Amino acid sequence: MKSDLLDYLMRVSGAAIRALVYSMLAAPAILVIVSSFTSSDTMEFPPTGFSLRWYQAAFESERFMGALWTSTYIAVLVALIALVIGFAGAFAINRFSFRGKAILLALAFSPLVVPAVVLGIGLLQLFVWLNLARTIYPLLIGHLVLAIPYVVRTVLASLALHNQQLEEAAMNLRATPLRVIRRITLPLILPGLLSAAIFAFVTSFGNVTVSSFLTYGGHATLPVRIFAYMDNSYDPLLAAVSSIMIVVTLVIILVIERLIGAERLA
Repeated sequence: MKSDLLDYLMRVSGAAIRALVYSMLAAPAILVIVSSFTSSDTMEFPPTGFSLRWYQAAFESERFMGALWTSTYIAVLVALIALVIGFAGAFAINRFSFRGKAILLALAFSPLVVPAVVLGIGLLQLFVWLNLARTIYPLLIGHLVLAIPYVVRTVLASLALHNQQLEEAAMNLRATPLRVIRRITLPLILPGLLSAAIFAFVTSFGNVTVSSFLTYGGHATLPVRIFAYMDNSYDPLLAAVSSIMIVVTLVIILVIERLIGAERLA
């Protein structure tokens, strides 16, 4: 009786703590979304009236919609390229023993410990020296440098958890290494690959610090545009644009949930 009551209290307290944590995490996004529907000329919570005019202004703004396209385009490229590079590096680290393996692993994770400002300045100087500062390559490569560590770490965890005996059985049946990877390894770690791609996309899509140094030809990412706009104005247009970013992220999560399921992905 006493133990049942204790278990019940623990479950209730655990549920209450989880609800509190989730509420604290969701509160900023909810506040921004609700504020974006205000009819006032200034951002305020709670809004004084309901209006969609700030969303109309956001979609009519070439500055923000162009930045949204740039962010999405770069993030998709980063997710695809980082997934290929990260999988190759993680597979080599996980399956083979070679000289310099520890150095390769440390190099793959090194962008996580380098301050973003230092990384942005260093990359900017590098691409100015290469005369590529006014192209898309600095922004693309800068985001790749930031995203690859997350991909390598996620794929390494997936490779370490799945059963390698299936691969060994396939090779005993004279399947080529490429066929084993394509027909067995990749399907088994598909949730990890999708998770890594999401990490890469979100890392690129939401980056501000490095992106502010590597914008090209007047093309800036959406977070950079938002922060630049905040220097001159603080109207509800910012809330509307930020809400669009939140919706893009939620759409990605819902698509993954529809395709493979969030629980399996986790």
